[in-house]
Amino acid sequence: MTLLQAEHIKKAYEGHVALDDVSLTVPHASIVGLLGPNGAGKTSLIRIINQIILPDAGRVLFDGQPMERQHLEQMGYLPEERGLYKKMQVEEHLLYLARLKGLPAKEAKQRIRHWLERFELMKWRNKKVEELSKGMQQKVQFIATVLHRPRLVILDEPFSGFDPVNAEIVKDEILELNRQGTTIMLSTHRMESVEELCKHVVMLHASRKVLDGSTRKIRRRFKEHVFEVHMAADIEALPEGFSLLDKKTVEDGLWAYRIQGAEHLPPNDLLRFLIDKGQVIHFEEVLPSMKDIFIKLVS
Repeated sequence: MTLLQAEHIKKAYEGHVALDDVSLTVPHASIVGLLGPNGAGKTSLIRIINQIILPDAGRVLFDGQPMERQHLEQMGYLPEERGLYKKMQVEEHLLYLARLKGLPAKEAKQRIRHWLERFELMKWRNKKVEELSKGMQQKVQFIATVLHRPRLVILDEPFSGFDPVNAEIVKDEILELNRQGTTIMLSTHRMESVEELCKHVVMLHASRKVLDGSTRKIRRRFKEHVFEVHMAADIEALPEGFSLLDKKTVEDGLWAYRIQGAEHLPPNDLLRFLIDKGQVIHFEEVLPSMKDIFIKLVS
């Protein structure tokens, strides 16, 4: 079931093409990564989905219906450029934003207290936003994004400004929201976060979509037939069609190898050869990371 769909989106600014016939689907209750280098068109696409700007062509559907203003109440958007009112107190600010999303005051206050406690911000609730550290301001902005329990949450660089501990906290909250049925669109340059969170990715490059699919299938699609082997034998030569990329000792009598094979050769050919040479402790095909694939596509 699809919650969000963009169809043949085009957008240009004074002769510069930002999006050129871009389409994507975001399944219900999924976490989809939106990837691409700076200038690829990600922010333009996100702003079109949020109706901040309009496309020159194409359309956006929400739950099968053409996107309208009323659908925005079912969405939460965390922009890369944070936008809190620095002179407002934290709790007051969150209440104001919650009321804009249609939450009754009493319910909004209960939810705000819950999230402030969750992010250890209760003692800062009466402080002005400008008195908070950048990381704490980021937490407040995240709370504002999810406070009204939107069906779709769009996060643009949600880990920016966080130390590793707080980045992990936010990652856990994203996963928990998804477990509760929230659909997440995540735009980030942190490829390790993409691999941890996203089961599906869409990649833009130079205004066009260049990649769309499950992370598992994409990693297998870009595999280079490289194998990591640990074994209790010192191998000097390999069968025809296989080449040694790296070799080192792990401990006394145990060697680690990285071996690449020709595309047409089955891995079992290599494994049978190695078993004849000694005890094989570990044998694994090495799939490229999303970072490796990202660099390969944009280089």
